[in-house]
Amino acid sequence: MALATGGLTVGVDPAAAQPSPSSGHQSGQSQSGQSGQPGQQGSSSPSGPSGRPHSGDQKRPGGASTSPDPKGSRPGQSGHDRHVHRSVPVQGPVLAASGAAGHAPSNQGLQQSLAAPLQDKSLGVLSFAVADAATGQFLFGSGENTPATPASTTKLATSVAALSLLPADFRISTRVVKGANPGEIVLVGGGDPTLTALPADQIRVGGAGVDADSAPASMADLAHRTAVALKAAGTTTVKLGFDTSLYSGPLLHKEHDAMNIAAVTPLMVDEGRIDPRSTDEAPARVFDPTGQAVDSFTAFLKAEGITVQGKAAQTTAAAGAEVLGQVDSPTVPRLVERLLTMSDNTLAEAIARQAALAAKQPASFAGGVQAVTQALTKLGVPLTGVVLNDGSGLSKENLIPPITLVKLLSTAASPDHPELRPVITGLPIAGFTGTLVNRFGAKSGAAEAAGIVRAKTGSLAGINTLAGTVVDADGRVLAFALMTRTSAGADVARAAVDRIVAKIAACGCQ
Repeated sequence: MALATGGLTVGVDPAAAQPSPSSGHQSGQSQSGQSGQPGQQGSSSPSGPSGRPHSGDQKRPGGASTSPDPKGSRPGQSGHDRHVHRSVPVQGPVLAASGAAGHAPSNQGLQQSLAAPLQDKSLGVLSFAVADAATGQFLFGSGENTPATPASTTKLATSVAALSLLPADFRISTRVVKGANPGEIVLVGGGDPTLTALPADQIRVGGAGVDADSAPASMADLAHRTAVALKAAGTTTVKLGFDTSLYSGPLLHKEHDAMNIAAVTPLMVDEGRIDPRSTDEAPARVFDPTGQAVDSFTAFLKAEGITVQGKAAQTTAAAGAEVLGQVDSPTVPRLVERLLTMSDNTLAEAIARQAALAAKQPASFAGGVQAVTQALTKLGVPLTGVVLNDGSGLSKENLIPPITLVKLLSTAASPDHPELRPVITGLPIAGFTGTLVNRFGAKSGAAEAAGIVRAKTGSLAGINTLAGTVVDADGRVLAFALMTRTSAGADVARAAVDRIVAKIAACGCQ
């Protein structure tokens, strides 16, 4: 579903940049006749052409970069190598209040400061916007109202909308309820892709362990609670059904490759990874995440002394059915931080569907888009020229102008919207976390901005975007969005973008 239609028109050549005036799966069902698609329960082979990522932040197994998008990894680096510990720079804070002291830079000052880095030919066609995060006032840009391909910066829109629609304490529940007949139970998917089969000490997010606030729900805990309830009722043998009726519409994203995103189903475990311990940025996914989750639950029940008879069957749980066991995800603010830091496509699509449900829309790609656009309109975010087809940014047909991205960021930083603050705290930190861990490095020409910039990356073939916040030399927090379309190599183009941001950070520019 698209908010608007029309061909893509990006910004201007950076050499000419001038200041502008303010301006079916209904779950584990088989989809026959389509090779590599869900339908083989418990299968552990990835679907889609291996090694051909399609992502808002494209990756490939092992953390090695594809030419379109290494997602911040240097060529040849593994997922294990990415997490480099560096000293925090002393010239500015990693976090700063949006109302920090100091005056916002002037249009003329920014124009003069950015003149040289904007001439870099590797930027190709560039459109950009810089605004005061405290007030939302537009300061400087070129093509700031021109729609461009956002890639994974689309996740900013999804996150802002979800946080505005869902209460801060909202968690996604996975339940087991009594079935229609004695001895029958139903595993009900609530849309939590982070539900895990791993023991607590083996859980890693971005290579790091989790704390009490960020720890995902446990399938083992769900089986244990269910087994306790069953044994209390004198039951040790059951027939198992599974309910994935929460979602509607297509199961697979149009850019599905079984690496950058799993099949989108409300019942899955470890985001459908074949190896739940994998630290790959784009791990191989199973054909059927629902089947994997059902198999996992069955195995945990067996370990608890509960026997499942026969093959689990798809069903729909009765409204008001007695709950035998339930586990809950981290709160939506924590999930938003995770999806932004790691640019998690599967989680982004799940959060878009939770936003859809809150807005009383179908839990589908189209319903998520409808919910996001309605929520952003209510917040006053300008949507002229915006086209959305998903919640993750995988779609090559998405369009967002730079001015909309900076408005999303300034709204999230506004004291009027504290509920949106996880959008800011979830942004990767330059040189330290998530998709920026290997950017703003010593040889990038932008190292002085490491630790000062927080930004969401976005990459597709020939597309490199960066949108976030930066503290300038006067201590003022600025919001920026830079969007490029270029034939230059991804690493070269990213470095050119980073150098522009570093100049913004160094600017007093009154």
